[in-house]
Amino acid sequence: MKIEVAEHAGYCYGVERALKLAQETIGKRPGPICTLGPIIHNPQVVDWLKNKGIGFVDNLNLMDNGTIIIRSHGIDPKIKIKAKRKGIEVVDATCPFVKKAQHCAGKLVEEGYNLIIVGERNHPEVIGILAYAGGNAVVAEDIEDIKKLPNFDKVGVVVQTTQPVENLKKVVNELIPKAEEIKVFNTICDATVKRQISANNLAKKADVMLVIGGKNSANTSRLAQICRDVNPKTYHIEIASEINEKWFDNIGFVGVAAGASTPDWIIDEVVKSISKLK
Repeated sequence: MKIEVAEHAGYCYGVERALKLAQETIGKRPGPICTLGPIIHNPQVVDWLKNKGIGFVDNLNLMDNGTIIIRSHGIDPKIKIKAKRKGIEVVDATCPFVKKAQHCAGKLVEEGYNLIIVGERNHPEVIGILAYAGGNAVVAEDIEDIKKLPNFDKVGVVVQTTQPVENLKKVVNELIPKAEEIKVFNTICDATVKRQISANNLAKKADVMLVIGGKNSANTSRLAQICRDVNPKTYHIEIASEINEKWFDNIGFVGVAAGASTPDWIIDEVVKSISKLK
């Protein structure tokens, strides 16, 4: 049985940077050390950091001192100010691509554009971008949300960094008849595009496709759906123990893709487990 891992799979730059910054706080910053929410959407990595002494809290009110690490998805800037006022040290691990989206959102609002954020309205990254826009924006998950909107003179668009390019295109096309002027910042990160393209191409060739990553990871779930659209035999798993041998009956070619928050050691474990199947 042939096994092939997608050319672009696993950690992106933003995740690697966030984890590096987190590890550098150990022994160098005052404790307790916590991330505000899980630093990335991967339970195994969160547990690994916990074993190293870095926990996480969902609310800044649960901390009175120590160090807070801003996760890769970014946050409302008011939370950072609040932390500093409480005397809590802040380590900002926001992904640079997310920071770009935040900056563009704020700039469009300042310039008088009606802002639309393309993305998942309950995702922490989108919530953070909305905060940088002062709450003056509409979050559109798909074209159905755009159809409900009135016409505008000026519309500005930014997009969640892990969204598919096709979704951005569809939203913009739907906006064209609704606005006299449209200004679009394509804030989808390069790594996302490469990961989605390589996974899609591999899924077209494979008999079975495995997509590895946290079940709570939006980018991994999206990657699984992209693969599923071209290969119905696509399975989203977090770890090797979730593999079902029946998936591989009479199968000659297995494709493997992984989300941006999936470490290499989990990918390696999955590949080893598949290779042991007869």
